[in-house]
Amino acid sequence: MPSLQLSGLASGLDWKSLVDSLMQLERVPVNRLEAERTTQSRRLSALEGVRSRLQDLQSSITTLRTPALASGRSVTLASGNSSWSATASAGASTGTRTIEVTSLATAARRESTRALGSPLSTSSDLSGVTVATLPTATAVTEGFFTINGQAIPVAGADSLQQVIDRIGAATGGAVQAGYDPTTDRVTLSSTSTLALGAANDTSNLLTALQLSHSSTLTASSTTALGRVALQAPLASARLAEAVTAVDGAGAGSFQINGVTVTYNLNTDSLATILGRINATTAGVTADYDATTDRVRLRNNVTGDLGVHVSESSGGLMGALGLVSDSSLTRGTPARFTVDGGAERTSPSNTLDANSHGHAGLTLTVRSTGRETLTVGSDPAPLRSAIDSFIERYNGAQTFLEEQTKVTVSDGKVTSAVLSGNREVQVWAQSLRSAAFAATDAPAGRLRRLEDLGIDFAAGKSVLTIKDPARLDAALRDRPAEVDALLRNATTGFATRLDTVLKATLGNGGSSGALAAQTGQINRSTAGIADQISSLERRLAQRRSQLEASFIAMETAQSRLQQMQSQLTRAFGLGSTPNK
Repeated sequence: MPSLQLSGLASGLDWKSLVDSLMQLERVPVNRLEAERTTQSRRLSALEGVRSRLQDLQSSITTLRTPALASGRSVTLASGNSSWSATASAGASTGTRTIEVTSLATAARRESTRALGSPLSTSSDLSGVTVATLPTATAVTEGFFTINGQAIPVAGADSLQQVIDRIGAATGGAVQAGYDPTTDRVTLSSTSTLALGAANDTSNLLTALQLSHSSTLTASSTTALGRVALQAPLASARLAEAVTAVDGAGAGSFQINGVTVTYNLNTDSLATILGRINATTAGVTADYDATTDRVRLRNNVTGDLGVHVSESSGGLMGALGLVSDSSLTRGTPARFTVDGGAERTSPSNTLDANSHGHAGLTLTVRSTGRETLTVGSDPAPLRSAIDSFIERYNGAQTFLEEQTKVTVSDGKVTSAVLSGNREVQVWAQSLRSAAFAATDAPAGRLRRLEDLGIDFAAGKSVLTIKDPARLDAALRDRPAEVDALLRNATTGFATRLDTVLKATLGNGGSSGALAAQTGQINRSTAGIADQISSLERRLAQRRSQLEASFIAMETAQSRLQQMQSQLTRAFGLGSTPNK
C-alpha cells in the first residue's frame, strides 16, 4: 500500500504544518549564522571601501613626492609674440634673457632645374590638342571667355586651334593668337588696347593658358603650358626627357641619401613615386608644384645638410632635373644672439641649451626679431597636486569615520559596521598624526602644513586650505622649502603618510594590516558557510525523519479505520433490524 502524502487524510491532523513549525525552531542556529555571514560581508565591503580610498590617497602622495614637482618652471614672453614659443623644464635657472634672431634656419632642398612636361605640341599647329584633355596646370571648363568685349565659346571637344582661330574671327582680326612650341606659350597680339576677360565669363581658358598682359597690345603665357600627368604611368606621363636607365620590363631605381627607391615606368605614376620617397627613411619630403611643373626634395630637418641623389645615367631623377649640382639649394642655420653677446648658430629653429647655453630652456622661433623671456617658478602643478591630495585625504578620513562611528538618537544607539574595529580607528588616528606632525627643518623654515596655510577644519579630521594666499606665496617664493617639507627622506610630510599607508595597505594588497583583516573575515566567512552547510544537511535529515514518522502514523490510522469498517459490515453493526 503506497505511503499517504496528504497531511491529516486519515488522522485529521495537519502534521505538515506541525513539521514546518518544528523545523523553524530547529533553524534558529542557521538563521544566526546567516545573520553573522551577512554582517561579515558588510564588514568586508566596508574594508574594501577603505582600501579603495587609501589607495587613491597613496596615489596622490606618490604625485606629491615627484622630485620635479616643486621645481616646475614657466616662461613668459615680454611682447606676447605669438610666433615664438618657449618652455622650461623643472629646475631650469630662473631669470630674464633677451634673444635676437637675425635669420632662421632653412632646410636644404633639390628642385627641378626646368619644367618637366612636354610642350602642348611640337609645332605651332594645335589642331591635335583637345580642350578636354589639355595638359595644363588647370583643367579647362566649358562655356565662354571674353576678349575685347567679344564672347568666344569653348567646348570640351574643340581643339585648341579651333578656339584660337575663333579669337581672330570674333574680334574681326583685331586680335591674333599664336602658339610657340619652343617656349610652349600662347601669345595674343592686338591692333588696339587688349582687354582680357569679363566678370560673367563661364570658361577659365584664359587662366588655364596663363594669359596676362605683356603690354597694352600683347599678352603671353607666363610660363610653359605643358605639364606632366601626375597620376598617369611614367611611360605616358608626358615627361619632356625620356627615362632610359630601366630594364626590359621598365624597372629602375635611384638612391636618396643612400636609401634605394624602385620604380616601374609602365605601372608607377609620378604621384606614386613621390609617396614612396616620403615613406622611406631618407629623411626628405618630395612634392610636385603644378604651377611651375617642378619636383622638389626637401630635408625634413633644417641646417646645412646634404640631399644626396644618385642613379645611373638616363634615370628618373635625371629626367626630373634633380641630379645636377644646380638643383641643390643648401640649408642654412639660425643665427641669433643672447643678451647682446656674440652671434650664435643653431641647425634648428628650436634653440636649446646646446645652442644658447641655458640648461632646461627651449625656444622655438618662427620669425626674425628680438624677444625678452622670463623664466620663473611654476607653482600650478604642485598646487594641483596639493588640491588633489587634500580631496583624497578628506575622502579617506570621512569614509573611515562613517564606517566606525556610533550615534545616539532619541535614546537609540546605532553602530556602524566597523564601529567595534579598534584597528581601523587607529588607521584614521595615524593619518591625522602624520599629517599634523612637523619636519626637522630649522626654525624659520616651513615645518608643517599649517605653515602653508593648510590646517584641520574645526572639530573635524578633514584638511582645508584656510589661507590660500599664504599657500600660493609659499609655492611661488619658497619652492625649495615646500619641496623639503613634502619630500624630506625621514620627516617629510608625504614620506610620513606614505609610511603609514604602506603599513596599512602592504605591497600590492598582498600584505599589510588591511590584508590581514580581510583575510581573517574571508576565513571566518568560509567557516560560517561550512557550518551552515552542515546544519542544513542535518535539518534535511530531521525533516525526512519527522515526515516519515507522521506518514507511518497516517498509514496505521488508515488501516485501523479500514479494519473497523470491515468489522462493522461483517457483524451488521450500525444497521437497523426489520420490525
